[in-house]
Amino acid sequence: MLSRAPLRTVKDRVRDSTHWDRYRPRPGDVVVATFPKAGTTWTQRIVSLLIFQSAAPVPILQTHPWVDCRFQIPIDVMIAMLEAQTLRRAMKSHLPFDALPIYDEVKYIHTARDGLDACFSFHNHFVNFTPQAIGSIQRIAQEDGDTASPSAPPPEDPREFFLSWIERHDDDVVPVADALFDIERSYWTERQRENLLMVHYNDLKADLPGEMTRIAAFLGIETPAALWPELVEAATFEKMKNQGAALLPGIEMAVRGGHRTFLNKGTNGRWRDVLTKDDVARYRERATAELSPGLNDWLEHGRKGRDPKAMKD
Repeated sequence: MLSRAPLRTVKDRVRDSTHWDRYRPRPGDVVVATFPKAGTTWTQRIVSLLIFQSAAPVPILQTHPWVDCRFQIPIDVMIAMLEAQTLRRAMKSHLPFDALPIYDEVKYIHTARDGLDACFSFHNHFVNFTPQAIGSIQRIAQEDGDTASPSAPPPEDPREFFLSWIERHDDDVVPVADALFDIERSYWTERQRENLLMVHYNDLKADLPGEMTRIAAFLGIETPAALWPELVEAATFEKMKNQGAALLPGIEMAVRGGHRTFLNKGTNGRWRDVLTKDDVARYRERATAELSPGLNDWLEHGRKGRDPKAMKD
């Protein structure tokens, strides 16, 4: 049953929220929805391990597709793929929560990450886009009637990238700080929904078995005790990188270096040796101005054993 229709439409060169108009929910469907490079693929892998109850690698992009994406799998093909699946289904979105249709029978997992870490992770991703991926995005812009000149290549220097990322501006290709704040507000506002689970990258790093237990309980999935350690091991960054070719077949068409670049380091704090104290203060000041105190605290630190639903705004 539709609990809430989308409250807005989001359409740019990368995403189209109207793709979800084609989606027909099934009880138990799972949507992993995030800001880019906030632990999306990691969470998808965890969900996949729980659904399949197997540590064998499953091709994430094909099995758990990004529904609102405009430049990967055509929506007609994607919907047919989803309809053909017979096991419990899982999908991905990079939309704000209020741009998604919310169904009572669907489970939504939002994974977040401190903005500085997400920015530096996206920089590695963006500077390694292949000409094929850039060309696909530019063709979409042309089809939309966008006659603006193609975006300039991103700065190779990560600090220069950050200084552009933190500026107040609209950008329909790079998920800048404005987009981060918008997305995080949208999920935090509706965090009391029973079918929405809030997960944080820091907590996955600090206690992977514990966070996987939370996700499994949210999805109503029980795993035999003898199998559990194997699933947790398969969800570690090291194991995912080792199995990257099987988990992310075809990713080399979009990202130079393929899975080795896409699954880069899996660490936080890379900005500490790059940004100045003033740079960090600039981000923190913007986050404080854009986000409620509770959301700002959670986005920077994670839940630290607390229940986000019980945290004050």
